[in-house]
Amino acid sequence: MVELAASGATVVLRPELGGRVASITVDGLELLVTDADRPIDWGLFPMAPFAGRIRHGRLDWIGRSVQLPLTLPPHAIHGTLLTREWRLVDDASMEVDLTEPWPFRGRVRHDVALHDDGLTLTLTVEADEPMPAWVGWHPWFRRRLGRGARAQLDLPAETMFERDDEKVPTGRLVDVRDGPWDDCFTDLTAAPSIVWPEALALDIESPCDYVVVFTEPSHAVCVEPQSAPPDAVNLGLAQAVEPGAPLVATMRLRWRSLGG
Repeated sequence: MVELAASGATVVLRPELGGRVASITVDGLELLVTDADRPIDWGLFPMAPFAGRIRHGRLDWIGRSVQLPLTLPPHAIHGTLLTREWRLVDDASMEVDLTEPWPFRGRVRHDVALHDDGLTLTLTVEADEPMPAWVGWHPWFRRRLGRGARAQLDLPAETMFERDDEKVPTGRLVDVRDGPWDDCFTDLTAAPSIVWPEALALDIESPCDYVVVFTEPSHAVCVEPQSAPPDAVNLGLAQAVEPGAPLVATMRLRWRSLGG
């Protein structure tokens, strides 16, 4: 466990639990769900070397057919590193090698930088051989901070991916519909934000073109910047990562107090 502190904020990293951010406390308020029965249901964890679902766990890449474990049947989900132990590179950087069941060799690095007004996260996928990859983060933000008001989400997106009965994008873009959501959005006109009235406002900034939003749980809101949508490899939207040409993605969480 690693603890970072700056200007009224404390961040806890757990390299041994999937390279995740386990806690973010700002002005004494815990922003994240910090415990759950399944590792997929808490904290803020990196999704790599793929983010979201891969339909039926199947992909084809340069003549190779791959069958990944169905970690959320009938699909593979959120990469292969969620339960892996990452090694600590320095005080705020974690790294892990890509091994089975991912058939392409390389490594993933997760850099965390705490500032006075927020947190910057960087994911880097380096390849030892050509591979498809897309990455993102899955934060579980609490619906309520302490006993305060419920979170209010602002999602300035113009389009979303049509999703089929298997909860996988078809590749077709449609107008944004009302939630609750477990969907991928694009064409953002500004950063998504969460406001806990009279407590805290949080902007979720990223140059990533896609964000998955999960608002079905009653206790949490998940806003997940991704470098490509779920099932990107089968939609032709995964990045080709090669030796010397890594995939790099960033996310900035920027907070401000509303407590007066």
